[in-house]
Amino acid sequence: MEYLSKKLDKNVDNFKNIFKDCGDITFRFIEIAKDKKLQACFIFSDGLIDKHLLSEYAIQLLLSSSENEDFDLNLIKKSLLEFLTKEAIAIPEVDEENKVDEIVNSILSGETILLIDGVDKALILSTRGWPTRGVGEPETETVVRGPRDGFSETLKINTTLVRRRIKDPKMKVKKFQLGRRSKTDVAVLYIEDIVNPELLNEVFKRLNNIDIDVIIDSAMLEHLIEDNYLSPFPQIENTERPDTVAASLYEGRVGILVDNTPFALIVPATLGTLLQSAEDYYSRWTITSLIRLLRIVAGFLAILSPALYIAITSFHPGLIPTKLTYYVAASRINVPFPSVVEAFLMEITIELLREAGTRISGPIGTTIGIVGGLIIGQAAVEAGIVSPLMIIIVAVTTIAAFALTSYELASGLRVCRFALMILAAILGLYGIMLGVVILTTHLARLNSFGIPFTSPYSGLGIEEGDLKDTLIKAPIQNLEFRPKFTFNKNKRRMRRR
Repeated sequence: MEYLSKKLDKNVDNFKNIFKDCGDITFRFIEIAKDKKLQACFIFSDGLIDKHLLSEYAIQLLLSSSENEDFDLNLIKKSLLEFLTKEAIAIPEVDEENKVDEIVNSILSGETILLIDGVDKALILSTRGWPTRGVGEPETETVVRGPRDGFSETLKINTTLVRRRIKDPKMKVKKFQLGRRSKTDVAVLYIEDIVNPELLNEVFKRLNNIDIDVIIDSAMLEHLIEDNYLSPFPQIENTERPDTVAASLYEGRVGILVDNTPFALIVPATLGTLLQSAEDYYSRWTITSLIRLLRIVAGFLAILSPALYIAITSFHPGLIPTKLTYYVAASRINVPFPSVVEAFLMEITIELLREAGTRISGPIGTTIGIVGGLIIGQAAVEAGIVSPLMIIIVAVTTIAAFALTSYELASGLRVCRFALMILAAILGLYGIMLGVVILTTHLARLNSFGIPFTSPYSGLGIEEGDLKDTLIKAPIQNLEFRPKFTFNKNKRRMRRR
């Protein structure tokens, strides 16, 4: 561990050597005291600080204080740092540090360092002020009714948005850094008298075990701390909405905010929470209950529709009504490919259109998705490559996937859909049943920070009535208790009068 020296020249030369060829690091020398005998140096990263704050409330005040008639260097030299902190510098947050590594990290984090000749400690001035994106509406989680503010790429703004909704001193914000080189700021949010201590300890344990060069986005952190990284299903919920994070903290869950990304992480996550939307709690309970049931149906359609089409047309045509059988046979009479090839051609085409629409933002991407799907679908039917029924199946499957609130959950179902299509092409309905059994077994074995992923559908929380806020949504007057799956300390959240 390297420490500062009392000689300013030696310290400055050391930092210049550390920041060699770093053109954004600025060294600003000044002379203080009436006789100009005391040398000082400000070190900061250009672009990461608020220059007006540094100039008006640090440099100018320091120079004017030193020129005051009452300023006697010989009298205050023993307590120079205390004098500068309390009288000469008006910046609210000022800390002392003598470790070189910590000082370097502060400079690269947007702080300003003040080195003074004859003093072996540096003052760290909080002058962060880099350009930021304003608070806007989340693009991935739009609502008809509800708050329109969303997270940005600045950690300080994000924690403030959550704090606005939880004016409780029991809400704690623990900050630390991850990444040996990136030194990415991370904040863990929880409500102390609600959260389960074992869950909180597990979160800190997994975060402290991370040893990696860089954390660029919360997605990297998610992959490093989830229970089973080989699973196609997400075990950690992510959101751009501060109200979703606040509501999760009230339930006894833990929020994780990462600097440089607008996506927050929430643990633990279950199948029930991934099928919920923020708008569910702003709409009438009857409508929300129907929509939640509809999402479950959409999940089954998104994963089973193409596989059922392949199995029934190839192996079990007797399961469908006779008139419909004639229509299916007539529509496929000119199709040269078996149903499995037909299904894979259309599914891959839809995936290509989806990817192209995602990569091309704005109206052009939407146009590619809609027009491309219509033109290609109609042309494929007229050319006899696919049947009209296959177009309907693929369209229903795609719409059902978009009806799910979690993009990661929908992506996992997309992967499983292709696996079920292959099993259906080999074994028919028996293959689908085999795939469903394997998938159900995997989901039942999956955990999120020790919590069963399928709760409350798998049993945990059924006695406590968790299904009335997952399978459906009961009136808010009946939601007296917090969800059981978090094992929270404070179970009651409302008292009925």
